[in-house]
Amino acid sequence: MNFEKIAEGRKHFGRPLTLTEKILVSHMKEVCDENGKKLVRKRTYANFYPDRVSMQDATAQMAILQFMTAGKNTVQVPSSIHCDHLIQAQKGAALDLKAALKSNFEVYEFLKTASQKYGIDFWKPGSGIIHQVVLENYAFPGGMMLGTDSHTPNGGGLGMLAIGVGGADAVDVMTGQAFNLVWPGIIGVKLTGKMSGWTSSKDVILKLMGILTVKGGTNHIVEFFGDGCESISATGKGTICNMGAEHGSTTSVFPYDSAMGDYLKATEREAVAAKAEAEQEHLQADPEVLKNPEQFYDRVIHIDLDKLEPHIVGPHSPDLSRSLSEFIEAVKTENYPNIPKAALIGSCTNSSYEDIDRSASIAREAVKKSAKAKVPFLITPGSETVHATIQRDGQLKELEAMGGVVLANACGPCIGQWKRRDIQKGQTNSIISSYNRNFPGRNDGNAATLSFLASPEIVTAYALSGKLDTDPTVGLAEPMGEQLPQKGFKVDCAGFMAPPKNGSSLAVDIPDDSERLAFLKPFPAWSGKDFDKMPALLKAKGKCTTDHISPAGPWLKFRGHLDKIADNTYSGAVSAFTGEAGKGYLGAFPEQARRYKEAGQDWCVIGDENFGEGSSREHAAMQPRHLGCKVIITRSFARIHESNLKKHGVLPLTFVNPEDYEKIGEKDLISVTGLENLAPGKEVQVFINDRAIQCKHTLSADQINWFKAGSALNHVAGKTK
Repeated sequence: MNFEKIAEGRKHFGRPLTLTEKILVSHMKEVCDENGKKLVRKRTYANFYPDRVSMQDATAQMAILQFMTAGKNTVQVPSSIHCDHLIQAQKGAALDLKAALKSNFEVYEFLKTASQKYGIDFWKPGSGIIHQVVLENYAFPGGMMLGTDSHTPNGGGLGMLAIGVGGADAVDVMTGQAFNLVWPGIIGVKLTGKMSGWTSSKDVILKLMGILTVKGGTNHIVEFFGDGCESISATGKGTICNMGAEHGSTTSVFPYDSAMGDYLKATEREAVAAKAEAEQEHLQADPEVLKNPEQFYDRVIHIDLDKLEPHIVGPHSPDLSRSLSEFIEAVKTENYPNIPKAALIGSCTNSSYEDIDRSASIAREAVKKSAKAKVPFLITPGSETVHATIQRDGQLKELEAMGGVVLANACGPCIGQWKRRDIQKGQTNSIISSYNRNFPGRNDGNAATLSFLASPEIVTAYALSGKLDTDPTVGLAEPMGEQLPQKGFKVDCAGFMAPPKNGSSLAVDIPDDSERLAFLKPFPAWSGKDFDKMPALLKAKGKCTTDHISPAGPWLKFRGHLDKIADNTYSGAVSAFTGEAGKGYLGAFPEQARRYKEAGQDWCVIGDENFGEGSSREHAAMQPRHLGCKVIITRSFARIHESNLKKHGVLPLTFVNPEDYEKIGEKDLISVTGLENLAPGKEVQVFINDRAIQCKHTLSADQINWFKAGSALNHVAGKTK
């Protein structure tokens, strides 16, 4: 931590600081907004200089392709790439990994060679899920990190501000530039008491999701405090921060405590733990803040861990939160399919040693009673270190004896990399998992699958009971588990490749006929003219996530080829006019967008609330831009998607009057005027045919320059010529 900057921050604000503010000001060159003025929550933008960047293989492709255009010989901050997204779950760990190495060979070689050339740490397929590997190796208290994955906030479990971003933001930092972010509001969550019985850290975030909803955290950082924090393990804290992405917050963070120190020591980072212990007073909010939190946080939420019950969320949204007893009743009243087709534990949210150990204790008891899973039971370890440790300590054997199938150390079904053979497309069915996201079609590409989220312990219990309308804990002893292995972790870094000291002589080539990768061409600069009489390709009805805008699953293989993946643009979005997904009155959205592009016709999109919630994938911004989209007008945006649109030259506007969304008809033409005078805080006049409405935007002066240049990368390139 930069103590001088913390003191400067107290002087700037004239008051004590929250932990969030301490970490933020420690990563600034000057404690002020981008214009040299006072920082104002949720209103002014500021420049930050993070400590490192992490990327997963699906988003790293586009990030590296952008970095290659920046003219840098090496990354300017420590960076890493983790191959976890492209492994499809189908037959089990060994066979699935073998198939992935074959089918994704070209992409893996590209990422490996680029890593060696540009000085990036490379984690091979099978080495683990990005967030678990980052927690084990890179995260540290008081640090600041960007990751090209929305669940990057997992690092908050070690007291770090870890922020999910699109590739363009990551590239800014990798090239030595600042990370530009609106100065966030801060939500304080006070935890008191101690969890017991079947309640786990997952229930804290499931409860919080019901309070904040999927957009309640937007443009805020969630900061936990209170004596309840100390009873939660570092990986449990990571679980809570990880799924915090679902309430839309910029990130979440816990104050440093002994549980973090124990984890750092267990993962062979004793020196980091010693430094954190010496600086502990700076790795928590100032005492005055803790004494009177309502004076310093924008909102304070209290969760009593003594009274917290197990929770389950879903289907179709991670904020439909209910206690276990309420959920059981809802299964009956809502006629949810009672017998789940699968129970799945693991993912980046819940794949720690503690998670597996507590689930294994349930399996151990079941096997003693000759009980087995009544539904398919799939397990995803978080990293090869966790996998090797639970194999040594016996938990893996116990879970397999219960009927579990161990998948590769990768994302798998959590992100749609799951080849199901037990259902037909369109078949209504239920699944229950310990994952973090449950939008329609998210896990298996089937929008009719009802996906419920719970703790690994509750999911394991449901695998045994086989029915959702009963309490699965009845007749079972309370789960038990160690936060850390008594024999220490069996550290396995065989999948790690450090970059050479100088990789400048290496060539990163892409064949002209590649189906998976393609070099990027700069987006065209703004023409200097207003956008006149644009058709609305899509008026989205209700929830339109990045999974709706650019579905994953089988499309993941095209994440490095912008033109090919553009063929799925808005293919999951539901038209407000036709009620169909992926189609408007002129046909499929991707095909119609290409027709507009070929005709030289600009087009726009109309969105509802929290447009673009979900993952950090910048493809959801780049694909519409590639196909000719100029403007997206919504009732509100999710933070990362709005940022990605700005980065790639699409103008994001919101209705001043949200009811104007209802006024736009199927064949109306949209004009956006006064763009020559576009300025921070100034409203924009938009015409629906000849009828004027007012829209607003959140662009800063720098971001307006990105728009005019055609993209942030174009603007930077123009300044360096």
